[in-house]
Amino acid sequence: MVSSRPPRRALPRLLLLRIIVVLAFIVQVGQLWRLQIVQGDTFRWKANNNRFRVIPLQAPRGVIYDHQGRILARNRPRYQVTVVPEDLPADEVERRRVLRRLLRLLAEAPYSEAMEESSLDEGSSPPSFSLEELEAQIAEASQLSAFRPLLVSDNVPRDTALILEEESPNLPGVHVQAQPRREYPSGPLTAHIIGYTGPIPREAVDEYIEQGYAPTDHIGLAGLEATFEEELKGQAGYRPVVVDAHGREMYTVGQPQPPTPGHNLILTIDLELQRAVEDALRRGIEAAYSQSGVAIVMDPRNGAILALVSLPSYDNNLFAQGISAEEYAKLSQDPNRPLLNHAISGIYPPGSTFKIIPAAAGLEEGVITPQTLLGDGEDGANDGTIWLPNRYFPEDRRQDQPFYCWSHKLGYGHGRINLVQAIAVSCDIYFYQLAGGYYDFEGLGIERLKEYARLFGLGEVTGIDLPGEHPGLVPDPQWKRLTYAENWVTGDTYNMAIGQGFVLATPLQMLNATAAVANGGYLYRPQLVYQITDADGNVLRSFTPELIRELPIAYEHLAVVREGMYQAVNWKHGTSTKAALPDVAVAGKTGTAEFFIDRNQDGWPDRDAKGNLPTHAWFTAFAPYEEPEIALVVFIFEGGEGSSTAAPVAAEILRAYFDLQKGDEPEPIQPMIAETAPQPAAELEGPLPDEARHGQ
Repeated sequence: MVSSRPPRRALPRLLLLRIIVVLAFIVQVGQLWRLQIVQGDTFRWKANNNRFRVIPLQAPRGVIYDHQGRILARNRPRYQVTVVPEDLPADEVERRRVLRRLLRLLAEAPYSEAMEESSLDEGSSPPSFSLEELEAQIAEASQLSAFRPLLVSDNVPRDTALILEEESPNLPGVHVQAQPRREYPSGPLTAHIIGYTGPIPREAVDEYIEQGYAPTDHIGLAGLEATFEEELKGQAGYRPVVVDAHGREMYTVGQPQPPTPGHNLILTIDLELQRAVEDALRRGIEAAYSQSGVAIVMDPRNGAILALVSLPSYDNNLFAQGISAEEYAKLSQDPNRPLLNHAISGIYPPGSTFKIIPAAAGLEEGVITPQTLLGDGEDGANDGTIWLPNRYFPEDRRQDQPFYCWSHKLGYGHGRINLVQAIAVSCDIYFYQLAGGYYDFEGLGIERLKEYARLFGLGEVTGIDLPGEHPGLVPDPQWKRLTYAENWVTGDTYNMAIGQGFVLATPLQMLNATAAVANGGYLYRPQLVYQITDADGNVLRSFTPELIRELPIAYEHLAVVREGMYQAVNWKHGTSTKAALPDVAVAGKTGTAEFFIDRNQDGWPDRDAKGNLPTHAWFTAFAPYEEPEIALVVFIFEGGEGSSTAAPVAAEILRAYFDLQKGDEPEPIQPMIAETAPQPAAELEGPLPDEARHGQ
């Protein structure tokens, strides 16, 4: 009889096998517990992510209009190509085939020059980059989020987008989306006002994602597009969909959330006036053989900017569409700096336009009255020269330093004149003495001059709705000690009194100072936005004048300054007669500001054949004289004299403004030169050479 029991020596092995089976079962149960119970939520989330996707829907940016409802910025559809790393084939050979096919289709697309190259750092890759570069970007993106779309091309032609859609079964992981693209119909005409949008800078992507942006979104990078990004951008929506194993959309599930369009901006700018201002300024720049200039028009009653032109300009559509590296290098390396808004970021010596400030200060401080006579001629020479005694050797006349009026080059001086006459003929010597004193006459002094310059808004930003504004410079003794390790001297005060020396201002600051004189002493914040509306046209916010400060200057004192500016335009000896209009009373002030430029890079300033430094041309004005409704400034870089270069440009702008107010077509005009000063100004007395009106 044979026993069925296993041999005794086989029992340990059988026991071991049973233990192994039991342990394997326990491990299997534990693994199932971990997968289904402990990590169940995680794996369910991953499974759903493989099946369900939330497609972001970009909100269209708000539209920007001029004051008459003309479109300055709008949206056009653009096509983006993205890759979702998780949806690409897992097999390396197949993945490379997909990417190679994608790059070939993009390379064959009929791209414009603006599309050919765009910076990887800006989030928009050129269609010509290599397969290795694309794979490196995909690997980097996968480390952050394998489901986050990676932008491959930002501005694909429509025909190519359709081809990619047709090829989608053969291109798993590749997606084409139609997104709104910014378009600027007025282009360079309003580029420095509107600015432009562009891809989120690479170094700021994470910061914007935290704020609810998608990595492929465009944001405002300059101008009003940047300042009002929050209002313009809108609220993105989403659409939940089911996708197949290759990431292709199958159908929509749940309730989509449509995007909310951004708010619209209605500006204070009038596009027709803006065009007329640019035309006049361009002609003035060309006539002066200059390369750049600024013209700004403001309503002095509330600070509304009606036109703002900075030349040269640039086409902001290039940035919105994806500027090429070559085009960007050309713009950024241009010595005339077209990307810089010279109206708010360029700082220059203001020249004689600054004289309205010491004039108002002298009256308010009681240093002078409207009847006070200052100027040269005490020694009988009347040659446009005074001699400032040396503070250390006042009795030694050989140590005196000469200071000249602009008329000295013409062989005469203005003699002893009052403030209105001094403003009208822009007498430098009068303002030297008013600001710095002369012998027994004690002038304002640098501290009071500095105080009033700051009250008029110099040395601080105006607060206009544009980024990049420069505060300029109002110097004082402490600044000079810290900057040059030198003491302030009376000559520095003399130079500052006529807008020379160390003082620097932007064209907008000088316009704002002029507007404060015109309106009786109210310094307003310049504004460009009239209304903010929603997509249905409902007004969300309206323009409200914002007062920076009321100047502590009596109305009657500012009236004297206005009288001087009126005479500058309408008296035959005034420096601003080329700005006169036959049917509108204009008041203005010219400026001719010397500046240092070393084109030869030899450490010495450029000078003309007569040894004169180059000069900027300025003119600032307001009209009508009795009830001002427009104030303006014209600045032409290295434009020569303000009277001959900037004033005629201002006359054209004023003519265009008043013609547009009447509904007429603006045309260039020939300025009228008045022989006498019309009412309400009093007739000035004192014979002056006819040549006096050609200076400054």
